[in-house]
Amino acid sequence: MLALEFPGCDRLLAMIDDAVALGDEHAVTERLRNGLSDAIRDGQIQLPDCVLEPVVDHYARRELYRCETSGYSVVAMTWGPGQGTPIHDHSGLWCVEGIWHGQLEITQYELREQQGERFHFIPVGTHLAGAGSAGSLIPPHEYHTIRNPSSDQIAVSLHIYKQALTCCSKFQPEGGAWYTKSASDLGLDEAA
Repeated sequence: MLALEFPGCDRLLAMIDDAVALGDEHAVTERLRNGLSDAIRDGQIQLPDCVLEPVVDHYARRELYRCETSGYSVVAMTWGPGQGTPIHDHSGLWCVEGIWHGQLEITQYELREQQGERFHFIPVGTHLAGAGSAGSLIPPHEYHTIRNPSSDQIAVSLHIYKQALTCCSKFQPEGGAWYTKSASDLGLDEAA
């Protein structure tokens, strides 16, 4: 099901299909990271104009494509100035994220202890990722935050998930390094 047509769409999907066909999640995500970085830098793929339009009260999630055969999903996210996420996971799905426009601050967290629905996390690294960079998450190393650090510019990232990410766990701070887990359904914003 193709949600949107855009210049270079076929090239992007061919690159993803080739990577997904490798099967092994480490090989798939490595190929996708490299392919996505190359695709962003060479400028032959132009994402639809709608991905440059932020939503006022939340970062926008716009699905560009979902593969009916293998199930992977391609989602463009638009981050308004200062918008970000709490600590969250990807419900056990691998993901490759590439920065298309602007910069994003990404912080990885390590789970140290769990007591029921309470989780003790420590940050293990923060980096500022700029256009053309790509990273991946493979469970169980999936806990992270993403934030647009700019006060006046948007950021756009492209996310390739093993399958459609429709829900995740979010972790709200209790105090110190302890967080409370809550389930969160993830919607999609209109892509036109």
